[in-house]
Amino acid sequence: MPIAVDIDVMLARRKMSVGELADRVGITPANLAVLKNGRAKAVRFATLAALCEVLDCQPGDLLRWEAEEAAEAGEAEGAGEAEGAADV
Repeated sequence: MPIAVDIDVMLARRKMSVGELADRVGITPANLAVLKNGRAKAVRFATLAALCEVLDCQPGDLLRWEAEEAAEAGEAEGAGEAEGAADV
């Protein structure tokens, strides 16, 4: 998928754990992991807004578009992972 998720970057900048972020946003750590690892098929605007509020950032700090070639290379690296989907 050509949309890359940079939640890890913002977590590191804010020195916040995944568990703390999930708790403050109001989603399960499992659903946050699906989103964080780029396996989500959709994200609700309410969830995106809550992430931005908690992390004090803009949506563009969390999501970015990558060209298909770069995205395919990243997907090939994770080909051994189980595929999951969540509407978080």
